[in-house]
Parts: sequence; structure tokens; C-alpha cells
Amino acid sequence: MPRFLLPPEAWKKNPALTNDEARHLSQVLRIKPGETITVFDGQGRHAEAEVLSVSRDQIPLKIIGSIEFPPAPLPTITLAQAIPKGKNMDLIVQKAVELGIAAIQPLVTRHTIVQPGDGKSEKWRRNALEACKQCGQDTLPRIADPLPFDRWLESGAGVPPAAHHLRLIASLAPGAKPLREVLHAHPGTTAATLLVGPEGDFSPEETTAALAAGFLPVSLGSIVLRVETATLFCLSALRYEYSA
Repeated sequence: MPRFLLPPEAWKKNPALTNDEARHLSQVLRIKPGETITVFDGQGRHAEAEVLSVSRDQIPLKIIGSIEFPPAPLPTITLAQAIPKGKNMDLIVQKAVELGIAAIQPLVTRHTIVQPGDGKSEKWRRNALEACKQCGQDTLPRIADPLPFDRWLESGAGVPPAAHHLRLIASLAPGAKPLREVLHAHPGTTAATLLVGPEGDFSPEETTAALAAGFLPVSLGSIVLRVETATLFCLSALRYEYSA
């Protein structure tokens, strides 16, 4: 069944799709009055809705059946991702949504090659919304504007983590422990922040700063993985380790 984002404030009275969602329904999918769609609010709620009428910019709806609130997957994962080359960030955003990510913080690091231009964040947010619609994810992840690595640490990532909050940095540095070993050593984790560097990894200074902020260095094996592979490997391992 087609899925559309209906913002939380639009559920209270006279719900209606507007703007891009209305145009997608009316002009791309050409859904007719009387047909049923699924709406979700991006905060974990979804329901079936009947299309009452169709126009280009506004689609009035009637919520039918029960409104459901499926539990969000645990742990709550924040991905702090150094922006990779090419379109790999688009792929990372899409697959991270499918793996139930809660938030993504794009980072500009010492070895980051791509400097994100205007509109990149909005593009990634659109990619996240499309991924939510396609995979059945009801929670739309927060995608922040890119930050330099040091500013991100200063903005709060350097604060000691709360109990059951695991901080991981994928690292090629000597002394990094296998990811599986670190996850096994932290049962009951309810929140995790995953820090993944760019092509060429973090600089020694960045790695030192991350370790000082409480990030645990983890190794992903003897094969050097591409950025997007490393990210998806870690996210998948977190989901597998802590899934109910």
C-alpha cells in the first residue's frame, strides 16, 4: 500500500496531504478518491487513510481503522558519518534508514575530500523520507547539517555518555578491539553513537580527540573496507547484537 508522510500536526483535525506529498499522490501515482493509503508521521505513528478527493496541492483524508505506534528499534543509533566521495552518502542514508537509524550527523574531517554544498542536507533528508516510505519505517531520522569534526565534539559529543550509551569509532589504529568483542561486553545498550571516518580514516589528532570523548575504537577485521561498507557493517552488527 502506498505510504505518505502526514506531519504530526496534521493528524488532529481535517488531515490532508499537501505540497510534495499531494503532488506525488495525484500526479505520479494517480490515486483516486475512495482508495486507501498508509500515512505515517515520522515519529513512530501510522494508520490507514481513505483519500476523500484529489487535487494537485491538497489531498483531504479520513483516518480509518486504528492508529498504531510500533515500538522503535533499540538501541537508538546516531550515525556520525564523515562525508564520503561521490554519491556514497546517498547510499549510506538510504540503507541507514532501512536499518532503523535515529539520527545522522554528517561530518567534515581532516581527510574529507568532498565539501558539501548548499542543498546537500535537504537532499539527504528527501532520500531519508523516500527510504522510510519504501521500507515501512515510521520514524524519520533527524539529519543534521554538516559540521566540522572538532565543532561536533565541542557541541556535545564530548560530554561523557549516559549509562547504557555506547560510543564506537571504526578505527584502523593499533589497539582497536574487534567489534563483536566490544558489543558482547556491553549488554543492555539502549543508545549508541557510531563514528565512521572518510577515505583514509581519521587523522591521528581526530582519533585521539574521539577516544578522549569516550569513544571505543573497534576493528572491522583484517580487510580494509570502503567507507559505505564499514558503516553498513557496523549498523547491521548493532542491530543483530541487540535485536529482541
